[in-house]
This record gives sequence, structure tokens and C-alpha cells, in this order.
Amino acid sequence: MVIQGAQIAAIFLGGGLGALARFFVSTFVNEKVAGSIPYGTLTVNVLGSFVMGFLAIWLVEKLGLNPLLRLAIFVGFLGAFTTFSTFSMETLNLFEEGLALRALLNMFVNVSLSVLAVWLGVLFGRML
Repeated sequence: MVIQGAQIAAIFLGGGLGALARFFVSTFVNEKVAGSIPYGTLTVNVLGSFVMGFLAIWLVEKLGLNPLLRLAIFVGFLGAFTTFSTFSMETLNLFEEGLALRALLNMFVNVSLSVLAVWLGVLFGRML
């Protein structure tokens, strides 16, 4: 597979925008909601999962999205917006702080809600 400059540019642009969106959404949620787990990360993981499920059906299957836009949105934007590495580090930090129950809760809630959200996004995309 040969990667072209346009593909790199699409991923780069989408990734930059996704990272900025993640920062703003996560920061906003963390400032508004205090709790036992990092809710900003949870929010972007669940929201990103829903959006990915929905757009996979709506833009790709129904509208036949241009391959460059697909790279920009799915690999770039949503790849940078969702925060599995951040989630993993925050979970490890909870374990290392001796908060094993919170760490397990964080894992359960993030994974469960993200899978549920991607499924709901797929269902919603198929309804349109």
C-alpha cells in the first residue's frame, strides 16, 4: 500500500482537530463534574464511540463518503478525539493510588458505555 501526501494531510488535519476537540470537551466536563472517576475521558470515549458508529453507517454506507474524508474523520479526528491511551493511564494511576475499586469501575463504565454508544450510533445511522 502506497500512502500519498493527500492521505497524510487528511489524517493530520483531522487528528489536530480531534485532539483540540478532546481537550476542550474533556476539560469542560472535568470542570463541571467532580467524581470518583475521570468523567472528561469517559465523555469523549462514549461520545466518540457513538459518533463513530453513527458516521460509519450514515456517511460510509449510506452516502459513500470520499476515502480522504473517511481518513480525516475516522483515523484522524475520531482517532485523536477518543482517548483510550489517556483512559489506560488514568486507570493505572487509580490502581497505583490504591483505588482499585475506582479503577475497576472506571474500566467497566468506559468500556460498557463506549460499546453501547457505538451500537446506538449504528442503530441511529441505520434509521436515517
